[in-house]
Amino acid sequence: MAPHIYQDLVAAKARGEKKFVVLIDPDKVRLGNMDRVLHEAREAKVDYFFIGGSLIVNNMLDQCLKSIREHCNIPMILFPGNSFQLSYRADAILFLSLISGRNADLLIGKHVITAPYLKVSPLEILPTGYMLIDGGVPTTVSYMSTTLPIPANKDDVALCTALAGEMLGLKLMYLDAGSGARNPVSESMIAAVGGATQVPLIVGGGIRSAENAYANAKAGADEIVVGNAIEQSPELIKEMAEAVHSVSVGV
Repeated sequence: MAPHIYQDLVAAKARGEKKFVVLIDPDKVRLGNMDRVLHEAREAKVDYFFIGGSLIVNNMLDQCLKSIREHCNIPMILFPGNSFQLSYRADAILFLSLISGRNADLLIGKHVITAPYLKVSPLEILPTGYMLIDGGVPTTVSYMSTTLPIPANKDDVALCTALAGEMLGLKLMYLDAGSGARNPVSESMIAAVGGATQVPLIVGGGIRSAENAYANAKAGADEIVVGNAIEQSPELIKEMAEAVHSVSVGV
């Protein structure tokens, strides 16, 4: 579907185009109207799907990917919570290194386990510096990763962490307040990280409105990721996608 997703992201960043991403947690597919989400995503010209969650306990990953592919051609990127969340049905994978924490397993350990699988897979590998940001409430990600998020008001810590990740060769940066966050990543932190690094910047967590999405894209995020809000109200997809894409054309 999209054999050169990273090149597309880099080219879009160079043109100043913003991307809108819908995050789908396979564990929650049964709780919502998947057909409705996919319909809204097609109509809104959503750029990518991120597929994954912190747990995935109901063996729905492959079925979820299959269902999406049957309904549309929007590229699917795995957003794995652990080394078991892998599938050849996707187009690419965020190869996440949790650089905001000091859990060696999530910095490199799990990567060693999955590397042989990924080496022979058709998946496009997207090395990503993953940074948890305090969103005002404890999240599943912080609990499962046994790491503390970067405080929301420590823009300098986030900036230096992202710089280090870029210098280590990571090709994307991801600031995430986590699923169910009370507050999204601040515009000042997004601006600080985006202004100091050259790689595409992904931002997600706690974004509940088109206004939030627009503000974060305007602050410097290249890709805006929304999950929880859309699970509850699929009609928000159109509003949010339009808001994010409007930043590209200077609206």
